[in-house]
Amino acid sequence: MEDHPASGSRGRATPAEPVLRFHGAARAVTGSCYELEADGTRILIDCGLFQGSKAEKELNYRAFPFDPNGIDAVLLTHAHIDHSGLLPKLTKEGFAGSIFATRATQDLCSVMLPDSAYIQSTEVAHLNRRNKRRGRRTVVPIYDGADVAHCLGRFLTIALGDWFTVTGGIRARYWNAGHLLGSASIEIECPAPGDRPLRLLFSGDIGPEHKLLQADPSAPAGFDYVICESTYGDRDREGATEADRRRMLREAVDAAMDPAGALLIPSFAVERTQELLVDLQILIESGELPPIPVIIDSPLASRATNVFARHAKALDNGEVLSRALGSPNIRFTESAEESKALDNLKGFHIVIAASGMCEAGRIRHRLRNWLWRPQATVLFVGFQAQGTLGRILRDGAPTVRIQGDEIIVRAKIQAIDLYSGHADGPELREWVSERCPVAAGVFLVHGEVEAIDGMRERLKGVIPAERIVIPQLDAAFRLTERAALPVSSAPDARIDPAQPGHRDWHNDVSGLLLDINERLEAAAGDKARDVLIRKLRRALRDGDG
Repeated sequence: MEDHPASGSRGRATPAEPVLRFHGAARAVTGSCYELEADGTRILIDCGLFQGSKAEKELNYRAFPFDPNGIDAVLLTHAHIDHSGLLPKLTKEGFAGSIFATRATQDLCSVMLPDSAYIQSTEVAHLNRRNKRRGRRTVVPIYDGADVAHCLGRFLTIALGDWFTVTGGIRARYWNAGHLLGSASIEIECPAPGDRPLRLLFSGDIGPEHKLLQADPSAPAGFDYVICESTYGDRDREGATEADRRRMLREAVDAAMDPAGALLIPSFAVERTQELLVDLQILIESGELPPIPVIIDSPLASRATNVFARHAKALDNGEVLSRALGSPNIRFTESAEESKALDNLKGFHIVIAASGMCEAGRIRHRLRNWLWRPQATVLFVGFQAQGTLGRILRDGAPTVRIQGDEIIVRAKIQAIDLYSGHADGPELREWVSERCPVAAGVFLVHGEVEAIDGMRERLKGVIPAERIVIPQLDAAFRLTERAALPVSSAPDARIDPAQPGHRDWHNDVSGLLLDINERLEAAAGDKARDVLIRKLRRALRDGDG
């Protein structure tokens, strides 16, 4: 990259048009990472972990589609792992710039990123034991605790609403996104041809109205480009008030009550768990629920809750959270032994455990212990990405595989959408409308295809159709004053652009094996099973031909 004069120097060359690249959360909801090249420098907005199908998660282990040494700075919207989870890998592989974030985001990352490293180390150790038994090669974690410590040393704290220089001639300021403690939308001004800088706004994740712990999102108006999340672009939550949410939670708890049962709530350890604690505390204090034992089975949730407690004065309903933390019927498990002991707990109780999509963490152990029991209820309170165990359960799978074991699903599966940290379609439309005029274009990201298509429809009458862009993974666009132009020299996508946000062959094979076992068990006898097995073998041979 050529040297460039310092910001503010006289007689500098006319800057080239900025280029924006989409390295994650393109037609999918995880792996958020956008690269902005402007004024001879390159910055990232987020650097998140891919989740969902194995095809997507494998991207976490592959090389970045850019040189980490060539990145000058990172702007982090918030602490969720799908936005921050590859930052330690970035610094491990040579990034030496600053990571700008709000104070609360930095505090949350200080507990979330070490937890991510721990989960990787334990899962890789388990996988390597299996691989050795099968004669397969072993793997190493994406990063470890030392890499996380090095990464956290690169954070710089930013206050909401204050302009700051990012690098070169690029400056930015943060606005409350209303999604999570410390979450932000990021306004960026960068040099461009013409007599003024180009103005961009990255939404980050936008919170809904009636968010329990966060104020409503805010940002200015008048941009050249808006990069907008679309997680629930096709969803319209009717009656999404605090009273409705608590009523639905109370009804779910009432329906789940069984003297020999349990209510399992897969939950994101950060914000969602704390919101559930507040609502349960309000329902218990009001007498609408009895003082049911509530166990938070997540070391990360415990540490994250301490961060929330430190920021309680800045939170809506922070005082209720403080009371909940002192309630005798609410307790946290720390050690693995305490967690395992929950399998022997008698009487109805509620367990809130991570991860929210059931892809990792202690919730998988709780599900393994309870899914086959009709006395149990599983309550989903957040988004479930395609290919995750949570999505498979929510879609009604009769059997699932957990840690290699086939488990029949007899537990009741329920869901409440009103705890989502994301705005729904009408709220996103209103948010975009309030950012207008948008002169050149809106990029729709961070959503599965159906959600993005729904969001595009909602923006009719707000943004001209020709100005709405739906990028694929690793697509690049030159940002002119009038329109976003595809860069023809963009590198080939790392995976099939149609793959993100969808089930992959790993999911299909698991489902096929479960279907085969079900048919074999339902067969009239061994003779019928032999016939079925011969048909399967014949199909495999014909497929080889």
